[in-house]
Amino acid sequence: MDKIKMTTPLVEMDGDEMTRILWQMIKDELLLPFIDLKTEYYDLGLEYRNQTNDQVTIDSAEATKKYGVAVKCATITPNAARMTEYDLKEMWKSPNGTIRAALDGTVFRAPIQVKGIEPCVKNWEKPITLARHAYGDVYKNTEIKVPGPGKAELVFTGEDGKEIRQTIMDFDGPGIIQGIHNKDKSIESFARACFNYALDTKQDLWFATKDTISKIYDHNFKDIFQDIFDKEYKEKFDAAGIEYFYTLIDDAVARVMKAKGGFIWACKNYDGDVMSDMVSSACGSLAMMTSVLVSPSGVYEYEAAHGTVQRHYYKHLKGEETSTNSVATIFAWTGALRKRGEMDGIQELQDFADKLEKATLGTIESGKMTKDLALITSLENVTVLNSEGFIKAVRESLEQELA
Repeated sequence: MDKIKMTTPLVEMDGDEMTRILWQMIKDELLLPFIDLKTEYYDLGLEYRNQTNDQVTIDSAEATKKYGVAVKCATITPNAARMTEYDLKEMWKSPNGTIRAALDGTVFRAPIQVKGIEPCVKNWEKPITLARHAYGDVYKNTEIKVPGPGKAELVFTGEDGKEIRQTIMDFDGPGIIQGIHNKDKSIESFARACFNYALDTKQDLWFATKDTISKIYDHNFKDIFQDIFDKEYKEKFDAAGIEYFYTLIDDAVARVMKAKGGFIWACKNYDGDVMSDMVSSACGSLAMMTSVLVSPSGVYEYEAAHGTVQRHYYKHLKGEETSTNSVATIFAWTGALRKRGEMDGIQELQDFADKLEKATLGTIESGKMTKDLALITSLENVTVLNSEGFIKAVRESLEQELA
Protein backbone atom coordinates (compact mmCIF):
# COMPACT_ATOMS: atom_id res chain seq x y z
CA MET A 1 0.00 0.00 0.00
CA ASP A 2 1.11 3.59 -0.61
CA LYS A 3 2.23 5.45 2.48
CA ILE A 4 -0.05 8.18 3.83
CA LYS A 5 1.33 11.60 2.93
CA MET A 6 1.71 14.45 5.41
CA THR A 7 1.90 18.10 4.43
CA THR A 8 2.95 19.76 7.72
CA PRO A 9 5.44 18.28 10.19
CA LEU A 10 4.67 17.24 13.74
CA VAL A 11 7.06 18.46 16.40
CA GLU A 12 8.64 15.27 17.77
CA MET A 13 10.13 15.45 21.27
CA ASP A 14 12.17 12.36 22.12
CA GLY A 15 12.69 11.38 25.75
CA ASP A 16 14.42 9.18 28.27
CA GLU A 17 14.99 5.63 29.47
CA MET A 18 12.50 2.85 28.70
CA THR A 19 9.98 5.14 27.05
CA ARG A 20 12.72 6.24 24.62
CA ILE A 21 13.22 2.57 23.67
CA LEU A 22 9.45 2.12 23.17
CA TRP A 23 9.33 5.37 21.18
CA GLN A 24 11.65 3.99 18.52
CA MET A 25 9.86 0.61 18.46
CA ILE A 26 6.52 2.35 17.88
CA LYS A 27 7.94 4.41 15.02
CA ASP A 28 9.64 1.40 13.40
CA GLU A 29 6.70 -1.01 13.70
CA LEU A 30 3.52 1.08 13.73
CA LEU A 31 4.21 4.36 11.94
CA LEU A 32 7.04 4.37 9.40
CA PRO A 33 5.76 1.35 7.41
CA PHE A 34 2.43 3.12 6.83
CA ILE A 35 3.05 6.90 6.94
CA ASP A 36 5.46 9.14 5.11
CA LEU A 37 6.16 10.59 8.55
CA LYS A 38 7.18 14.25 8.66
CA THR A 39 8.51 15.47 12.01
CA GLU A 40 10.74 18.25 13.26
CA TYR A 41 12.86 16.33 15.76
CA TYR A 42 14.04 17.56 19.18
CA ASP A 43 16.03 15.35 21.55
CA LEU A 44 14.72 16.05 25.06
CA GLY A 45 16.77 13.20 26.53
CA LEU A 46 18.51 14.40 29.70
CA GLU A 47 22.02 14.15 28.24
CA TYR A 48 21.19 16.50 25.37
CA ARG A 49 19.21 18.87 27.57
CA ASN A 50 22.32 19.11 29.75
CA GLN A 51 24.55 19.59 26.71
CA THR A 52 22.40 22.49 25.41
CA ASN A 53 21.75 24.03 28.85
CA ASP A 54 18.08 23.08 28.30
CA GLN A 55 17.83 25.31 25.22
CA VAL A 56 16.50 22.32 23.27
CA THR A 57 13.38 22.28 25.46
CA ILE A 58 12.71 25.96 24.79
CA ASP A 59 13.31 25.42 21.06
CA SER A 60 10.85 22.50 20.98
CA ALA A 61 8.16 24.64 22.62
CA GLU A 62 8.70 27.44 20.07
CA ALA A 63 8.48 24.90 17.24
CA THR A 64 5.20 23.64 18.71
CA LYS A 65 3.78 27.17 18.52
CA LYS A 66 4.90 27.32 14.89
CA TYR A 67 3.47 23.99 13.69
CA GLY A 68 0.49 23.67 16.07
CA VAL A 69 0.89 19.98 17.00
CA ALA A 70 3.59 18.13 18.95
CA VAL A 71 4.08 14.62 20.32
CA LYS A 72 6.32 14.10 23.34
CA CYS A 73 8.04 11.10 24.90
CA ALA A 74 8.31 10.87 28.71
CA THR A 75 11.33 12.73 30.14
CA ILE A 76 13.34 12.76 33.37
CA THR A 77 12.92 15.64 35.80
CA PRO A 78 16.25 15.40 37.64
CA ASN A 79 16.67 15.14 41.40
CA ALA A 80 19.91 14.96 43.40
CA ALA A 81 20.48 11.31 42.44
CA ARG A 82 20.10 12.13 38.74
CA MET A 83 22.58 15.00 39.11
CA THR A 84 25.23 12.45 39.97
CA GLU A 85 24.06 9.71 37.58
CA TYR A 86 24.07 12.01 34.53
CA ASP A 87 26.86 14.39 35.67
CA LEU A 88 24.54 17.37 35.19
CA LYS A 89 25.59 21.01 35.15
CA GLU A 90 22.52 21.87 37.21
CA MET A 91 19.22 20.37 38.30
CA TRP A 92 17.28 21.22 35.13
CA LYS A 93 13.59 22.06 35.43
CA SER A 94 10.80 19.72 34.33
CA PRO A 95 10.54 19.86 30.52
CA ASN A 96 6.77 19.55 30.89
CA GLY A 97 6.71 22.62 33.13
CA THR A 98 8.85 24.60 30.69
CA ILE A 99 6.65 23.66 27.74
CA ARG A 100 3.43 24.34 29.66
CA ALA A 101 4.67 27.81 30.58
CA ALA A 102 5.77 28.56 27.01
CA LEU A 103 2.41 27.48 25.56
CA ASP A 104 0.34 28.91 28.44
CA GLY A 105 -1.32 25.50 28.29
CA THR A 106 -3.78 23.36 30.22
CA VAL A 107 -3.22 19.62 30.63
CA PHE A 108 -6.14 17.29 29.81
CA ARG A 109 -5.74 13.69 31.00
CA ALA A 110 -8.14 10.81 30.39
CA PRO A 111 -7.94 7.05 31.01
CA ILE A 112 -7.92 4.64 28.06
CA GLN A 113 -10.74 2.22 28.82
CA VAL A 114 -10.69 -1.26 27.33
CA LYS A 115 -12.79 -4.41 27.78
CA GLY A 116 -11.26 -6.71 30.33
CA ILE A 117 -9.75 -3.88 32.41
CA GLU A 118 -12.76 -2.66 34.36
CA PRO A 119 -12.54 0.52 36.49
CA CYS A 120 -12.56 0.01 40.26
CA VAL A 121 -15.52 2.41 40.28
CA LYS A 122 -18.06 0.15 38.57
CA ASN A 123 -20.38 2.94 37.41
CA TRP A 124 -17.65 4.68 35.38
CA GLU A 125 -18.90 3.73 31.93
CA LYS A 126 -17.01 6.47 30.06
CA PRO A 127 -13.61 8.10 30.65
CA ILE A 128 -13.39 11.11 32.97
CA THR A 129 -11.05 13.76 31.55
CA LEU A 130 -9.05 15.75 34.13
CA ALA A 131 -8.19 19.32 33.12
CA ARG A 132 -5.27 20.51 35.25
CA HIS A 133 -4.27 24.14 35.50
CA ALA A 134 -0.53 24.01 34.90
CA TYR A 135 0.66 27.26 36.44
CA GLY A 136 1.41 28.53 39.93
CA ASP A 137 0.02 27.55 43.32
CA VAL A 138 2.24 25.17 45.30
CA TYR A 139 4.33 24.40 42.18
CA LYS A 140 5.78 27.93 42.20
CA ASN A 141 5.78 28.42 45.94
CA THR A 142 8.18 30.20 48.25
CA GLU A 143 8.79 28.55 51.62
CA ILE A 144 10.42 29.53 54.89
CA LYS A 145 11.33 27.32 57.83
CA VAL A 146 10.50 29.53 60.83
CA PRO A 147 13.28 29.17 63.44
CA GLY A 148 11.39 30.53 66.44
CA PRO A 149 8.97 33.17 67.78
CA GLY A 150 8.14 36.14 65.56
CA LYS A 151 5.62 37.71 63.21
CA ALA A 152 5.02 36.39 59.67
CA GLU A 153 3.51 38.89 57.22
CA LEU A 154 2.18 38.85 53.67
CA VAL A 155 3.30 42.02 51.92
CA PHE A 156 2.57 43.36 48.42
CA THR A 157 4.39 46.50 47.27
CA GLY A 158 2.85 48.14 44.22
CA GLU A 159 4.84 49.93 41.50
CA ASP A 160 3.63 53.18 43.08
CA GLY A 161 5.24 52.18 46.38
CA LYS A 162 1.99 51.56 48.22
CA GLU A 163 1.89 48.48 50.42
CA ILE A 164 -0.78 45.93 51.24
CA ARG A 165 0.22 44.12 54.42
CA GLN A 166 -1.44 41.34 56.38
CA THR A 167 -0.29 39.28 59.33
CA ILE A 168 -0.13 35.59 58.52
CA MET A 169 0.75 34.36 62.01
CA ASP A 170 2.29 35.49 65.27
CA PHE A 171 4.56 32.51 65.93
CA ASP A 172 5.28 31.55 69.51
CA GLY A 173 7.78 28.91 68.38
CA PRO A 174 9.22 27.18 65.29
CA GLY A 175 6.99 26.52 62.29
CA ILE A 176 6.73 26.85 58.53
CA ILE A 177 5.39 29.39 56.01
CA GLN A 178 4.46 28.95 52.37
CA GLY A 179 3.68 31.68 49.85
CA ILE A 180 1.79 30.82 46.65
CA HIS A 181 0.47 32.92 43.80
CA ASN A 182 -1.42 32.87 40.54
CA LYS A 183 -2.12 35.37 37.77
CA ASP A 184 -5.47 36.40 36.32
CA LYS A 185 -4.02 36.06 32.82
CA SER A 186 -3.09 32.42 33.45
CA ILE A 187 -6.47 31.63 35.00
CA GLU A 188 -8.20 33.21 31.99
CA SER A 189 -6.13 31.04 29.63
CA PHE A 190 -7.00 27.99 31.72
CA ALA A 191 -10.71 28.81 31.52
CA ARG A 192 -10.69 29.35 27.76
CA ALA A 193 -8.69 26.17 27.14
CA CYS A 194 -11.25 24.21 29.20
CA PHE A 195 -14.26 25.76 27.46
CA ASN A 196 -12.70 25.22 24.02
CA TYR A 197 -11.78 21.60 24.76
CA ALA A 198 -15.29 20.91 26.06
CA LEU A 199 -16.72 22.23 22.79
CA ASP A 200 -14.10 20.33 20.76
CA THR A 201 -14.92 17.01 22.47
CA LYS A 202 -18.64 17.78 23.10
CA GLN A 203 -18.45 16.98 26.81
CA ASP A 204 -19.90 18.69 29.88
CA LEU A 205 -17.39 20.72 31.92
CA TRP A 206 -17.17 20.75 35.72
CA PHE A 207 -14.98 23.17 37.65
CA ALA A 208 -14.28 22.88 41.37
CA THR A 209 -12.26 24.80 43.99
CA LYS A 210 -12.62 25.53 47.74
CA ASP A 211 -13.95 29.08 47.53
CA THR A 212 -15.88 28.77 50.84
CA ILE A 213 -12.56 28.62 52.71
CA SER A 214 -10.28 30.46 50.26
CA LYS A 215 -12.59 33.44 49.86
CA ILE A 216 -10.18 35.51 47.74
CA TYR A 217 -7.69 33.10 46.10
CA ASP A 218 -10.00 30.25 45.05
CA HIS A 219 -12.97 32.59 44.63
CA ASN A 220 -10.95 34.47 42.01
CA PHE A 221 -10.74 31.28 39.92
CA LYS A 222 -14.51 30.78 40.25
CA ASP A 223 -15.32 34.37 39.27
CA ILE A 224 -13.02 34.40 36.24
CA PHE A 225 -14.45 31.11 34.92
CA GLN A 226 -18.02 32.31 35.34
CA ASP A 227 -17.38 35.72 33.77
CA ILE A 228 -15.69 34.25 30.68
CA PHE A 229 -18.37 31.57 30.34
CA ASP A 230 -21.24 34.07 30.53
CA LYS A 231 -19.65 36.52 28.06
CA GLU A 232 -18.01 34.17 25.53
CA TYR A 233 -19.24 30.59 25.78
CA LYS A 234 -22.77 30.23 27.15
CA GLU A 235 -24.47 30.44 23.74
CA LYS A 236 -21.90 28.05 22.23
CA PHE A 237 -22.47 25.52 25.03
CA ASP A 238 -26.26 25.80 24.63
CA ALA A 239 -25.95 25.22 20.89
CA ALA A 240 -23.70 22.19 21.47
CA GLY A 241 -26.07 20.76 24.09
CA ILE A 242 -23.41 20.64 26.79
CA GLU A 243 -23.27 22.11 30.29
CA TYR A 244 -20.81 24.05 32.45
CA PHE A 245 -21.24 24.13 36.19
CA TYR A 246 -19.21 25.04 39.27
CA THR A 247 -19.16 23.18 42.56
CA LEU A 248 -16.93 22.84 45.64
CA ILE A 249 -14.02 20.40 45.28
CA ASP A 250 -15.34 18.14 48.06
CA ASP A 251 -18.77 18.03 46.41
CA ALA A 252 -17.12 17.28 43.05
CA VAL A 253 -15.19 14.34 44.54
CA ALA A 254 -18.43 12.90 45.96
CA ARG A 255 -20.27 13.39 42.66
CA VAL A 256 -17.44 11.86 40.61
CA MET A 257 -17.60 8.61 42.56
CA LYS A 258 -21.28 8.20 41.63
CA ALA A 259 -21.10 9.55 38.07
CA LYS A 260 -21.07 7.53 34.84
CA GLY A 261 -18.18 9.56 33.39
CA GLY A 262 -17.95 11.16 29.97
CA PHE A 263 -17.23 14.70 31.19
CA ILE A 264 -14.28 17.06 31.80
CA TRP A 265 -13.36 17.86 35.39
CA ALA A 266 -11.32 21.08 35.62
CA CYS A 267 -9.10 21.44 38.67
CA LYS A 268 -6.49 23.79 40.07
CA ASN A 269 -2.88 22.67 39.76
CA TYR A 270 -2.51 20.43 42.83
CA ASP A 271 -6.06 19.03 42.67
CA GLY A 272 -5.54 18.11 39.03
CA ASP A 273 -2.19 16.46 39.77
CA VAL A 274 -3.67 14.25 42.49
CA MET A 275 -7.09 13.54 40.98
CA SER A 276 -5.68 12.54 37.57
CA ASP A 277 -3.60 9.86 39.31
CA MET A 278 -6.67 8.72 41.25
CA VAL A 279 -8.74 8.38 38.06
CA SER A 280 -5.96 6.61 36.15
CA SER A 281 -5.22 4.20 39.00
CA ALA A 282 -8.92 3.43 39.41
CA CYS A 283 -9.06 2.65 35.69
CA GLY A 284 -6.20 0.16 35.87
CA SER A 285 -2.80 1.63 35.15
CA LEU A 286 -0.93 4.91 34.70
CA ALA A 287 0.27 3.42 31.42
CA MET A 288 -3.36 3.63 30.25
CA MET A 289 -3.69 7.42 30.60
CA THR A 290 -3.58 9.95 27.78
CA SER A 291 -2.35 13.50 28.25
CA VAL A 292 -2.67 16.49 25.97
CA LEU A 293 -1.48 20.04 26.62
CA VAL A 294 -3.80 22.58 24.98
CA SER A 295 -3.05 26.28 24.64
CA PRO A 296 -5.82 28.90 24.49
CA SER A 297 -4.69 29.65 20.91
CA GLY A 298 -5.35 26.05 19.83
CA VAL A 299 -1.87 24.48 19.97
CA TYR A 300 -1.73 20.80 21.02
CA GLU A 301 1.06 18.70 22.57
CA TYR A 302 0.33 14.99 23.14
CA GLU A 303 2.17 12.66 25.52
CA ALA A 304 1.69 9.71 27.85
CA ALA A 305 0.78 10.63 31.42
CA HIS A 306 3.39 8.32 33.00
CA GLY A 307 7.13 8.60 33.54
CA THR A 308 10.19 7.05 31.90
CA VAL A 309 9.80 3.55 33.50
CA GLN A 310 13.28 3.69 35.06
CA ARG A 311 13.21 0.22 36.63
CA HIS A 312 12.47 -1.47 33.30
CA TYR A 313 15.20 0.56 31.61
CA TYR A 314 17.83 -0.73 34.01
CA LYS A 315 16.65 -4.27 33.30
CA HIS A 316 16.82 -3.55 29.56
CA LEU A 317 20.42 -2.31 29.92
CA LYS A 318 21.34 -5.63 31.58
CA GLY A 319 19.86 -7.50 28.62
CA GLU A 320 16.89 -8.72 30.67
CA GLU A 321 13.42 -9.00 29.16
CA THR A 322 10.86 -6.34 30.02
CA SER A 323 7.10 -6.23 29.64
CA THR A 324 6.49 -2.48 29.45
CA ASN A 325 3.06 -1.12 28.58
CA SER A 326 3.32 1.17 25.53
CA VAL A 327 -0.40 1.93 25.10
CA ALA A 328 -0.36 5.54 26.35
CA THR A 329 2.70 6.31 24.22
CA ILE A 330 0.98 4.82 21.16
CA PHE A 331 -2.07 6.98 21.93
CA ALA A 332 0.17 10.07 22.19
CA TRP A 333 1.18 9.44 18.57
CA THR A 334 -2.40 8.71 17.43
CA GLY A 335 -3.68 11.87 19.13
CA ALA A 336 -1.03 14.00 17.43
CA LEU A 337 -1.51 12.36 14.03
CA ARG A 338 -5.30 12.75 14.23
CA LYS A 339 -5.02 16.43 15.17
CA ARG A 340 -2.46 17.01 12.39
CA GLY A 341 -4.90 15.35 9.99
CA GLU A 342 -7.76 17.54 11.24
CA MET A 343 -5.74 20.75 10.89
CA ASP A 344 -4.42 19.85 7.44
CA GLY A 345 -7.63 18.28 6.12
CA ILE A 346 -6.04 14.82 5.63
CA GLN A 347 -8.85 12.35 6.35
CA GLU A 348 -6.58 9.38 5.63
CA LEU A 349 -4.29 10.40 8.50
CA GLN A 350 -7.24 10.74 10.88
CA ASP A 351 -8.56 7.31 9.82
CA PHE A 352 -5.13 5.76 10.36
CA ALA A 353 -5.02 7.14 13.94
CA ASP A 354 -8.47 5.67 14.61
CA LYS A 355 -7.45 2.27 13.23
CA LEU A 356 -4.20 2.19 15.21
CA GLU A 357 -6.11 2.88 18.42
CA LYS A 358 -8.68 0.21 17.52
CA ALA A 359 -5.88 -2.26 16.77
CA THR A 360 -4.17 -1.50 20.10
CA LEU A 361 -7.33 -2.01 22.14
CA GLY A 362 -8.31 -5.03 20.04
CA THR A 363 -4.96 -6.67 20.81
CA ILE A 364 -5.63 -6.35 24.54
CA GLU A 365 -9.24 -7.51 24.20
CA SER A 366 -8.02 -10.60 22.31
CA GLY A 367 -6.01 -11.55 25.41
CA LYS A 368 -2.58 -10.32 24.33
CA MET A 369 -1.15 -7.76 26.76
CA THR A 370 1.77 -6.65 28.89
CA LYS A 371 2.32 -7.93 32.42
CA ASP A 372 0.82 -4.91 34.24
CA LEU A 373 -2.54 -5.48 32.53
CA ALA A 374 -2.40 -9.27 32.83
CA LEU A 375 -2.29 -8.86 36.61
CA ILE A 376 -5.59 -6.93 36.72
CA THR A 377 -7.60 -8.18 33.72
CA SER A 378 -10.89 -10.03 34.05
CA LEU A 379 -10.10 -11.92 30.83
CA GLU A 380 -9.03 -15.55 31.19
CA ASN A 381 -6.08 -17.42 29.65
CA VAL A 382 -4.28 -14.28 28.56
CA THR A 383 -0.91 -14.20 26.83
CA VAL A 384 1.70 -12.01 28.53
CA LEU A 385 3.95 -10.37 25.95
CA ASN A 386 7.25 -8.57 26.36
CA SER A 387 7.67 -4.92 25.35
CA GLU A 388 8.54 -5.59 21.72
CA GLY A 389 6.15 -8.54 21.43
CA PHE A 390 3.15 -6.40 22.36
CA ILE A 391 4.01 -3.75 19.75
CA LYS A 392 4.47 -6.47 17.11
CA ALA A 393 1.08 -7.93 18.06
CA VAL A 394 -0.48 -4.50 17.63
CA ARG A 395 1.11 -4.30 14.18
CA GLU A 396 -0.55 -7.59 13.19
CA SER A 397 -3.92 -6.21 14.31
CA LEU A 398 -3.23 -2.92 12.52
CA GLU A 399 -2.41 -4.65 9.24
CA GLN A 400 -5.76 -6.47 9.47
CA GLU A 401 -7.53 -3.15 10.12
CA LEU A 402 -5.85 -1.55 7.12
CA ALA A 403 -6.35 -4.50 4.76
